[in-house]
Amino acid sequence: MFDDFRREDPQDLAALLSATALPDTVYQLLVRTAAAQGGREAWHFIDSGRSRSWREVLALVERTAAALAGLGVGEGSHVAMMATTIEAFPLVWLALSRLGGALVPINSRYTAGEVDYALATADADFFLVEDALSPVLETLARPGIPDERVAIVGRAAAGRFRSWDALLAAAAGPAPPPARPDPERVLNLQFTSGTTGFSKACLLSNRYWLTIGFTHRAIVASELRRLYANLSFFYMVSQRILVQALFDGACVVFPRTAAAGRFVEDVVGQRCDYATPLLALTKLPPHPDERRHGVRIAMSGLGNLAGGVQSAFHRRFAMPLQNVYGLTETGVATYVPAYRILELEDSGTIGLPPPNREVRIAGPAGEALPPGQVGEIRVRGPGMLQGYYGMPEATAAVFDGDWFRTGDLGWVDGAGLFHLVGRSKDMVRRGGENVSAVEVETVLRQLPGVVEAAVVPVPDPVTEEEVKAYVQLLPGVTPEALPPERILEHCAGRLAPFKVPRYLEYREGFPLTESFRVQKKKLLAEKADLRSGSYDRRLGAWL
Repeated sequence: MFDDFRREDPQDLAALLSATALPDTVYQLLVRTAAAQGGREAWHFIDSGRSRSWREVLALVERTAAALAGLGVGEGSHVAMMATTIEAFPLVWLALSRLGGALVPINSRYTAGEVDYALATADADFFLVEDALSPVLETLARPGIPDERVAIVGRAAAGRFRSWDALLAAAAGPAPPPARPDPERVLNLQFTSGTTGFSKACLLSNRYWLTIGFTHRAIVASELRRLYANLSFFYMVSQRILVQALFDGACVVFPRTAAAGRFVEDVVGQRCDYATPLLALTKLPPHPDERRHGVRIAMSGLGNLAGGVQSAFHRRFAMPLQNVYGLTETGVATYVPAYRILELEDSGTIGLPPPNREVRIAGPAGEALPPGQVGEIRVRGPGMLQGYYGMPEATAAVFDGDWFRTGDLGWVDGAGLFHLVGRSKDMVRRGGENVSAVEVETVLRQLPGVVEAAVVPVPDPVTEEEVKAYVQLLPGVTPEALPPERILEHCAGRLAPFKVPRYLEYREGFPLTESFRVQKKKLLAEKADLRSGSYDRRLGAWL
């Protein structure tokens, strides 16, 4: 399976990247693709059964641009959109690249307070809302967007708001001329994960999307025809997959909502050859078709794939899992070359930088550390974020010159391969030892019956901090069937004694970010005393 990947070394990839002239905007890439691959299928929305060719997509983007202009959208407009993965979402995004506006994607699961925060932080001028989600409009506190700049997408009556369907129907004439092509023009105000603080709106330009889309297309070292975008379109991953597909005229397959339980059925039934699976798939019951797919390569962005996780996934699903490390702010920072996936499986490495990125392990003063030493991972290169919208202090804090400070800890080995330790703020300082939350969480997830885990520090007068683990069990698995003693015994056999959690708490679910990471800031804010309701390993009792 791995032998037929192109054996591209960094020099080959550098030559490919330097020899390819990228257009100035994502819209220009669409025009180029429609001209070269016009009759090929561009996307397929599984739940609605709707498919379009690239030529049809371009025509719909022109009409969408005319409808947006009819709403008042123009160059520099900030258009918020709250929807599941429906066809209108990518059409609006591509049309904004044409008009010179910027999309503010809003998570369809956001509460009214979170929507208020996003609209205010991004200075949204317009708001498009899917009809099924429109009740949120009645509970928003922010009056900043006039009703005539709010449109409901779908068949429901718009009431006091505009009807997006009516705007589209009226957009029969030509769209206004495209904005002057500018690769640095912002296309997204994309909110970060916000695991340790309030989310920030990343300023992502057309150049950003073209750079990461083409880089992902290059690092798979394989000709792909059908790409499964199994994360909702308000996440940057699915937007990146669409740009990646544009370069080859490939087809993107969209489910309306992401769910691990439908993954196998979708990739098999839709003949997909690329996907970004969640490792939670390994916790699901066996599916009769789980090895009958045509996926040539799958991407994991989880970072530390050590402890047998990668090989276990590979053995069960017969699917090569390429480890890629990056952030919303940087795009691809490091990757494992496709032809080396098997060689480096379970090594925990996040690979090496592509030619358009420089990565260093930095010490306290920003100096490059030698191999083997742990420090902060820093990244620089073209096509990264321009900053955080309206937050100059936050922007200044994450840049040291042109180096972006990821806040992640890592090290590089003698072969030049990078390894991720964890977030610099996602550590527990216990008795003079640093405990990586990622390491403990990885061990907990390896235990059958545990579907998710999160580790946080608990203040302690003696040890400074103690390790607390939250665990979510699989449906049907009870705390009686998997008691604290069994979980802690599992940890003790795989971790140094100081890393084994002292406190343990069961949860039915976790608050998640846009990239499905646990929002630990919300866990920490739930109770004044984090020991309350926990099992104390030292006492052997519940508190």
